[in-house]
Amino acid sequence: MHQRHVLLTPEPDGRWSVSVPSLPAVYSFGDTIEEALAMIKEAIELHLECLVEDGESIPEAYPVLLKTVQIDEPEHAETA
Repeated sequence: MHQRHVLLTPEPDGRWSVSVPSLPAVYSFGDTIEEALAMIKEAIELHLECLVEDGESIPEAYPVLLKTVQIDEPEHAETA
């Protein structure tokens, strides 16, 4: 069994987008976190199957480090 790190992002419409940093072409959405995770699991598995069928190598999974960077707001900027 393999693992991949995924990135979940809340969308303005209330859904969740989910991407795979080690597989940039793989992304999905879900109405809930649980649904988004189920959808991305399926998308990852299908993508890896296609790579194998096409004789391509499977990219290695790698850890992801998420950090916050402080930035200066532009003058007169409005935030949502």
